Amino acid sequence: MVSLKNKTVFITGASSGIGKACAEEFAEKRANLILCARRKNLIDELAEKLKEKTKVFTIKLDVRNNNEVQKVVESLPEEWKSIDILINNAGLGRGLNKLYEDNVEGWEEMINTNIKGLLYVTRVIVPGMVNRGKGHVINIGSIAGHEAYPGGGVYCATKHAVNAITKSLRMDVLDKGIRVSTVDPGMVETNFSNVRFYGDEERAKNTYKGLTPLTGKDIAEAVVFCATRPPHANINEIIIMPSVQANTFVTSRKQQNL
Repeated sequence: MVSLKNKTVFITGASSGIGKACAEEFAEKRANLILCARRKNLIDELAEKLKEKTKVFTIKLDVRNNNEVQKVVESLPEEWKSIDILINNAGLGRGLNKLYEDNVEGWEEMINTNIKGLLYVTRVIVPGMVNRGKGHVINIGSIAGHEAYPGGGVYCATKHAVNAITKSLRMDVLDKGIRVSTVDPGMVETNFSNVRFYGDEERAKNTYKGLTPLTGKDIAEAVVFCATRPPHANINEIIIMPSVQANTFVTSRKQQNL
């Protein structure tokens, strides 16, 4: 296991869910953290808790805005410019409707965040890794990037895009000392379903009714596993699901005693 102490880790969407859990897990490993999110008050609160363990720098960032992404990364203080690990976590789902009845505004949000946002951040950070001859990009994908399901056409398409981008980038930087991984979860109980269903908490809660879903910590531990392999080893892909989930739409809804 490679030490993460004093490594600089850049995490998008760090205000909640998997991003927040990643910040907490990397802090345990004494990595230095650059936490980014649109809700700066939340990452500032998180930073205060984590500063007892490591150095933390927070940035208000909307990954959908390419100009903002460029300015934020280029204006990082000198001590924060050498980013060792990029975790592209920012992402969302909107709606679960038939394609012909769906909300076009929701499509735009998903495409702009899940695909364009990931591209914008990757494009501005990876050149520094190339120049230094080292680095690691870890994308948070989804099992929706491997399968489609009813009502998830556009969300699944965005996660298929993340899968393709990950594979292509890995080839692009193969001779540059940079590793590229993706961690693709199944059902994880975070704020994801609340966002998907536009704040309908009851519907969001029913998503996980009768089963034990994954937690943000489960995914963060997988991300740390990728990041701590020795230099000669790369974890290309981790697909992680609850024990009671077989694929994107087959689950056992009997309450498990796990």
